[in-house]
Amino acid sequence: MGLGEFMLPEFDREMANTRKTLERIPEDKLDWKPHEKSTTMRGLATHLSNLVGWAVHTIEKDELDASPAGGEPLRAKPVESVQEALETFDKNVAAARAAIAGASDEHLMKPWTLMMGGKTIFTQPRMGVLRGFIMSHSIHHRAQLSVYLRLNDVPVPALYGPSADEGVM
Repeated sequence: MGLGEFMLPEFDREMANTRKTLERIPEDKLDWKPHEKSTTMRGLATHLSNLVGWAVHTIEKDELDASPAGGEPLRAKPVESVQEALETFDKNVAAARAAIAGASDEHLMKPWTLMMGGKTIFTQPRMGVLRGFIMSHSIHHRAQLSVYLRLNDVPVPALYGPSADEGVM
């Protein structure tokens, strides 16, 4: 079994859990945030629906400058609705899954670099970027969104076991 094949069941499970969480966002609460320094639910939905698409960049390119000197920083257009977030997420999950499935072990072990303004933020093997930067990063923001849901009395989905709102998975 290759590295990509080994990763795909976990990827599929985490993406299903992320979709379940995105589905719960109340349409009328997209601009809600718990604190002045926090991002909005719309911001989290936009980020979560686009972040998984970085897997394609990770596999197809050797580096990515998220804020190139003299250029426009990478910024996803904020989603206008929960449905748009879900459609974007589904499209990006399908593309990411295909890219991971099609990558050889040798390619997944080659280095990939994230830069900001021409400065290296980190360089890691692509497999580490997929697992640590993309999946873990998504899980982090999904957990943040789960707290937002709880603070708005929206039932939190069962993800790794029962939630207080869903006793059974």
